[in-house]
Amino acid sequence: MPQTLGISVVIRNKNQSQALEFLLKNLTSRYFDQINEIIVLDNCSTDTSRAISEKHRVRFEVIKEFSYGGSANRAAEVANFPIVVMFSAHAYPVSHDFFTSIRLEFQKNQNLAGVRCIHNPNDYVNYIENISSKQDPNKSGLIFCGSAFSKRVWEKHQFKSDITTFEDKEWSVRVLKAGYDIVLAPAIFCYDIKRTKKQEFFRYKNELIGAYQLWHKDISLKYAVKSFLGSCLKIFSNLFSDLYYALKKLFIHLKFLTKRPDKF
Repeated sequence: MPQTLGISVVIRNKNQSQALEFLLKNLTSRYFDQINEIIVLDNCSTDTSRAISEKHRVRFEVIKEFSYGGSANRAAEVANFPIVVMFSAHAYPVSHDFFTSIRLEFQKNQNLAGVRCIHNPNDYVNYIENISSKQDPNKSGLIFCGSAFSKRVWEKHQFKSDITTFEDKEWSVRVLKAGYDIVLAPAIFCYDIKRTKKQEFFRYKNELIGAYQLWHKDISLKYAVKSFLGSCLKIFSNLFSDLYYALKKLFIHLKFLTKRPDKF
């Protein structure tokens, strides 16, 4: 492999103009010398996403028929450089050497299929404990936000476009079995998203279907009932807990009216 490997950053986006604006500002102001191109892969947004992309002078590609695996394949197709870094519009890199760290991993290992970066405690624990992707392909394999993959490996092993979700996990397991490597890198990013109840249900449904499609993970009536009762218990538990602390806040406010903090 050449000493300097180019990096294409591909951002999956749909109607997230505010988040996209921040991500593009972050990328163009902090990392302009670490990356070679930025591409917004847009799923027919009706907001100002296109105008924001044009403002920051990045490529804007439209994908009309969206699937997670299909969009990952499209990202690889439109990328001009051998390392493809995937982001969602609601995430952004944090560490100053984010892309340099990714490039270094590919330079060190010509057998590398992908690099997973760090955004939560599970990632960090696996990185510190040196738990490899072969040991834990779920938590040390790719996630398609803040991960990088080799376009060269993708040309031989494309992503499945006919599965509901978990396209990143499925690909990780498949390329590991084919003899490639996936590593965790000390590059930190923030995954900043607040989902509505409707969006959370949509994600849950997709993950339930995806788990069955990939691993034939079935459910039983006992599991369904237990899940429902657990959700109800959590709702009531949170309700009483929230009410309890709301009353405590009221009490401290009333106490503040009669006594100042130095007299508590």
